[in-house]
Amino acid sequence: MNFVFFSPHFPAHYWRFCAALKERGANVMGVADAPYEQLLPELRAGLSDYYQVGSLQDGDAVLRALGWFTHRWGKIDWIESNNEFWLAQDAWLREMFHVTTGPLPEQMDSYKRKSQMKAVYRKAGIRTAPIQEAETLEKALSFAKKTGYPLIAKPDVGVGANDTFRISDEAALRAFFSRLPLRPYVLEQYVNGEICSYDALINASGQPLYETGNLTLVSVMDVVNEKTESVYMIVPELAEDLRDAGRRAVEAFGVKSRLVHFEFFRLREDQQGLGRKGDLLGLEVNMRPSGGFTPDMINYAGSVDIHRLWADMVCHDRVWLDERRRKYFCVFVGRQDVRAYAHSHEDLLNEWGHRVVLQDRMPEALSGAMGNQVYLAQCISRAEADSFIEYACRRQP
Repeated sequence: MNFVFFSPHFPAHYWRFCAALKERGANVMGVADAPYEQLLPELRAGLSDYYQVGSLQDGDAVLRALGWFTHRWGKIDWIESNNEFWLAQDAWLREMFHVTTGPLPEQMDSYKRKSQMKAVYRKAGIRTAPIQEAETLEKALSFAKKTGYPLIAKPDVGVGANDTFRISDEAALRAFFSRLPLRPYVLEQYVNGEICSYDALINASGQPLYETGNLTLVSVMDVVNEKTESVYMIVPELAEDLRDAGRRAVEAFGVKSRLVHFEFFRLREDQQGLGRKGDLLGLEVNMRPSGGFTPDMINYAGSVDIHRLWADMVCHDRVWLDERRRKYFCVFVGRQDVRAYAHSHEDLLNEWGHRVVLQDRMPEALSGAMGNQVYLAQCISRAEADSFIEYACRRQP
């Protein structure tokens, strides 16, 4: 198998995908804009070939790279980055080189545009919050009259809560339109809900090979805009309604042969026009693995190696799981440098070192949504997970 891994050097842990593929006998060819000698040694060991381009956004240069691989190795079987930023370019390259193991350009609107995702969720029978493209102030005022305030303004194409705003009243809406960004934005009715996710590895027939998910306990929008702590956890078992909604969304979006991260709201209270407390609403889809340290969390929560499971899917269209493996709550806490905490870094490790499986500094590119100093804790119960969160997030009075 000839596998082209686009941008394998970012995020840094993606060397594990390459290593797992090579372990299974695939020829792994990397394309990136970094000099070969600057790649992590683990990544270099996982690559069979490498082509450096001046810019990954230079289409001609990338085509030459894949042409070179074709000349040296023969027909390309897979092209993948597992990266939201390169999703459309991956699809274009598949079309150019007649690669059929991943999504093609005609699927990109529903995979990347929030306005289009909603329609597919509804096709799957999953309710969503009303949405309106932010084209004119008049349309926005009419939309607000129907839904009420607050509204959420977000880029139609974007990841996470970056450049996302809460609009509390008409004055704020008018102010937003007075400085409307150049890229397309959408307005969405505010949902008082806890974000939960369906994270799954899907085979070539659209069937799940591995399923898990997370609960986001602090709004990512608040982390970005208010500098609150980032807190979420991977749970040992998915709620049945979330599993069902995730599978229906996989079918509606036509997902095959990839890792996905689908986000939902679970209503915290009855909300007119949306549903009753506890109901699920479709939020967004991400047609790639969860970001940040979440793959590590999936591993700690499920006693698995998601990178190897993915490589098994690519090479064999199946996975091998030990059904006797133990499962845990894996908690992420991202503390903010601008906050003063009741318990120091040293205190936290002394008190919770028996549960902390990883502690690190978040790269600057990801710290806005995830905090600066991060901790992963492998907990045996929800009560223990909640105790760890309370201890880590307690601020100085």
